[in-house]
Parts: sequence; C-alpha cells; structure tokens
Amino acid sequence: MNKKIEEAMKLHDMGFNCAQAVAIPFCEELGVDRKTAMMAMEGFGAGMGGRTQTCGALSGVIFLAGLKNSDGNLEVPTSKKNTYAICADLCKKFEAECGSTVCQEIKSLNKRSCNECIGDGIALAEELLK
Repeated sequence: MNKKIEEAMKLHDMGFNCAQAVAIPFCEELGVDRKTAMMAMEGFGAGMGGRTQTCGALSGVIFLAGLKNSDGNLEVPTSKKNTYAICADLCKKFEAECGSTVCQEIKSLNKRSCNECIGDGIALAEELLK
C-alpha cells in the first residue's frame, strides 16, 4: 500500500470522513494547510452532509482538481471551463471503477466499502497530480 493510501486509511480510521481522507494527504503539494482542507471538506462526508448522495471520496478528488487547476483569479476567473472538463473526466473514471458516483448506490448495490472508494479516490488524485 502506498503512503497516500496508508495516510488516508489512518485518517478514516480516526473518524475523518471520506472526503477529508482523500483530500488531506495531498495538501502540502497543493499549498493548502491540512486544517483548512479538513474544515472545507467536513460537510462532504457520507454523500454530502449524510444524505448519501455524491460519494465523499469523489468530492475529495474534485476539491483537489480545483486546487490544482484553478487560476485563482478573483477578478476574472478563466479556468472554470477547463476545471469542469477535468472534473467530468474524474467523475466518469470514478463511476467506471465504483459503478456509480452516488454513495448509497455504491454501498448498497455494488457492495463497495468506504475504504475501497477512498483507495479509488487516492488513485485518481495521484493520476491527476502527476
């Protein structure tokens, strides 16, 4: 198991949600402090606020994609279209691996665990950031 997956699993075992577990291991390389990422991703767990909708692990990857791709221009944001395309591709890849992007469907229909989804999220993030 690679170090990012090990860290993500440790975070999840400590009580961090799937979104936090995927996002936090990549903070340093994207210039975001871990506490800010933890706080920003808190509401995305258990399928967005416990509603079992969009998988938290996928939400963590999408967060990282925005950090990596956004131009950060507060006057005239110009990177949104490209970021959306990257995120759409990430969603397709996640769905191909997990059978859905919806937490409830992944867990009930596909019988995949949160840890498996976190591992898939880490793999996508590593691919995104290489």
